[in-house]
Amino acid sequence: MQQRLQRIHLQHLFLKNNKKPDCRPTLPLTTLNDSMRMNPMERINRAAPFVAGFCGLLIAQQSYAEGFLEDSKASILARNFFSNADNRSGAADPNYTQEWGQGFMLNYQSGYTPGTVGFGVDALGQLGIRLDSGKGRHYNPQSTAFNGNIFPTDSDGRAVDEFSSLGATLKARVSRTELKYGTLVPMLPVVMSTDRMLQQTFRGGQIQSGDLKDFTFTAGQLEHVMGRGSTNQMGMSIPGANNPLTGEFVNKFYYAGVDYKPTKDLTLQYYYGNLENFYKQNFLGLKYDMQLGPGILRTDLRHFDNRSDGANGHDPAYYTVGYYGNGVTKGEVDSRLSSAQFTYLINGHTFAAGYQAVTGDSDAVWLNQGDGSTAYFMTESMIGKFQRAGERTWQVRYGYDFARLGVPGLNFLAMYESGSNIQTSDGDKKEWERNVTLSYVVQSGPAKNLSIALRHAQLRTEFASQRDSDEHRVIVSYPINIF
Repeated sequence: MQQRLQRIHLQHLFLKNNKKPDCRPTLPLTTLNDSMRMNPMERINRAAPFVAGFCGLLIAQQSYAEGFLEDSKASILARNFFSNADNRSGAADPNYTQEWGQGFMLNYQSGYTPGTVGFGVDALGQLGIRLDSGKGRHYNPQSTAFNGNIFPTDSDGRAVDEFSSLGATLKARVSRTELKYGTLVPMLPVVMSTDRMLQQTFRGGQIQSGDLKDFTFTAGQLEHVMGRGSTNQMGMSIPGANNPLTGEFVNKFYYAGVDYKPTKDLTLQYYYGNLENFYKQNFLGLKYDMQLGPGILRTDLRHFDNRSDGANGHDPAYYTVGYYGNGVTKGEVDSRLSSAQFTYLINGHTFAAGYQAVTGDSDAVWLNQGDGSTAYFMTESMIGKFQRAGERTWQVRYGYDFARLGVPGLNFLAMYESGSNIQTSDGDKKEWERNVTLSYVVQSGPAKNLSIALRHAQLRTEFASQRDSDEHRVIVSYPINIF
């Protein structure tokens, strides 16, 4: 096969008047000729040398320190991801998007060297292979956004044939305190990594300690983020300031917090997050399980307080979105988001109801570079987040575990949420979304732990910048333990 031509785009760091690095990302410029595109089977075959080469590096380690190798583990998650979205309102292209790909995530975690201070290294290798997409079905046909729904975009507005990344993490441990620097996948109330076919990753340092009984302390600083459909390391931003061509992006996000678990059924949380020149955020959380009759009642309370920081208070380039009165829809961060959800679990059934309210002038904020993100909101859904200024949202959920009927591994979940009182320059607006998921995990045999998930979502909204949409996803995942 003719060797693929590639154009390598070099992004130069330059200083502004205040000597601050320009953290704005560059759009991908990979050039792919139609004659060089591979069929799906050829693309899957490309995964073999990627995985074999990475495993070879692991096996070739020369350290025989007790614990470092003996406690090492490695696994591959093969994930096949299909996404189909029908945008039913608005004039912007595309009205219909569809992408299908095969992803591989190789996760290696070493043990620790012996001694008072133990050292180790982790690694995460990712490979995405396009099986189906076209310029007319790619989310980014004009190459004006960071990427499509699943894949990066080439210079012609098409999904790339493949993309890959490799990240390493150095770590040290003293007693039950662990320090990490490098590639991180945080899952905390103030910063959550998201995924689709592949995983979003951050680069920075984190320390976590469980030395004090019943407490877990966490603190860190993040410098860059790589999107779930990207290979570019970039700065961080928020909605309203994250335009890929003209937006503002920074390289400092600080966070710290504590989880306190006085009993096995109760968890109390406090976390602080600060995205420099954008916002400061305080989070309080409570989770509590209690026996109620034959079932379990689960309480989940969350509160975010978001305030302006630095340039966000005076520079329009750093403003977020919301409604500030007199037709003004952009300004400084100023919001509180509070939610309460109550879930009752009984005999395989899950019944849940919740309420969320946003107050203040701005939308609730979270780390969002504009290339796909997840927030720790009760209303985080397949399509929407229901986090707009003034929004009041009711939510109901129902789930069932078919193990109670003799079919272990089969699960059903349905969710409906309705938001109202969205503050806009054109009056109050409403929106609603429903999600349905049917999933199955193979329980035994050669395909044990293989999972299949069918997901469907519908969003209908009166908000001008959000399109009505129907979306379908098919996700097949297979974890493979190497050692």
